[in-house]
Amino acid sequence: MRKIAVTLMILAAAAVAVSAGDNVIRPAKISAGDMTGKIFEREDMSRTEHASGNVTLDVTTLLSSDKKFASGMYRSGKVRSEITEPYGVDEFMYFIEGGVTLTSSDGSVMTINAGEAVTISKEWTGVWDTDGYTKIWVIYSEDGSGL
Repeated sequence: MRKIAVTLMILAAAAVAVSAGDNVIRPAKISAGDMTGKIFEREDMSRTEHASGNVTLDVTTLLSSDKKFASGMYRSGKVRSEITEPYGVDEFMYFIEGGVTLTSSDGSVMTINAGEAVTISKEWTGVWDTDGYTKIWVIYSEDGSGL
């Protein structure tokens, strides 16, 4: 009887340890293999087909508990978008493939190519023009909207 009680206590302790392990916070990694495009094979990849015919692939690798900070990878085909309302989030982007040309509302033009990074503030407006790209993104939104 004592062996059964000890065995049950060990099993109960193991169950608690496993459930506690589910709450462990771990860093989010994007591996070299992920950056070659393998990340877009994940089950949690989001695929969106836009009315323009453009297809985007998006994987969120981290979403903070307060939902104000997120990171991941994104792939898009050719698109031209006029951003007339403020961008809405602060975003850092590192381009792995392709690039983008950003024309700010004041007419200034910036081209970001593979191997380069850019940060856009939530107040930015202008034109986003690309033939396609793959990027790592990091977004901050003070109120958690837009993530």
